[in-house]
Amino acid sequence: VYDVGEENGIYYIVMELVQGITLKHYIERKGKLDIREVLNISVQIASGMGAAHANRIIHRDIKPQNILVAVDGTIKVTDFGIARAATTNTYAADVNAMGSVHYFSPEQARGGYVNEKSDIYSLGITMYEMVTGRVPFDASSSIAIALKHLNEELPDIKQYNPNITRGLEGIIRKATQKKADERYDNIDILISDLKLAIIEAARVAKASKAEAAKE
Repeated sequence: VYDVGEENGIYYIVMELVQGITLKHYIERKGKLDIREVLNISVQIASGMGAAHANRIIHRDIKPQNILVAVDGTIKVTDFGIARAATTNTYAADVNAMGSVHYFSPEQARGGYVNEKSDIYSLGITMYEMVTGRVPFDASSSIAIALKHLNEELPDIKQYNPNITRGLEGIIRKATQKKADERYDNIDILISDLKLAIIEAARVAKASKAEAAKE
């Protein structure tokens, strides 16, 4: 937000114009994304989340529909419409007003307490979708999907994308642990692992290229 004001009784907000599409549309257009592209996008999303978390803001609705992919490849985290300022304590979540059921955390699903780790879970689900081209939990009703977040293990990623690197798979699984205490302690640690995974993916790609050249 660049500015706010009022003119002739009409209140207005001046915001950045981002030329591009949502990450959701990007995934729908491309299907499964390349592993290195997933990592690049994820680092940018996580960095945006980190800026919010550093200011004690919990987004509470991280999902591909709220991520913009600009024409130059820049990633923007948008729509803080249900974001909340975190106090020294975590706060109760209203499951009926919070997030999108395909992406929200188990604690959001049960209407419990949420904090930065809830955003980390939603990022993990978003990363899963980028890698596989599909959401991990789906059903005919919101309640059924919420129950899957609470009770079902994350589906095997390799069955949908056998090219996923070990590092990225580990990041997604750690970010999406059912128990918040078993997830990343904070977004900065997740970013560090993503950067290591970028190095790993580059090494794997180089090895594959060398192997193809031999053939």
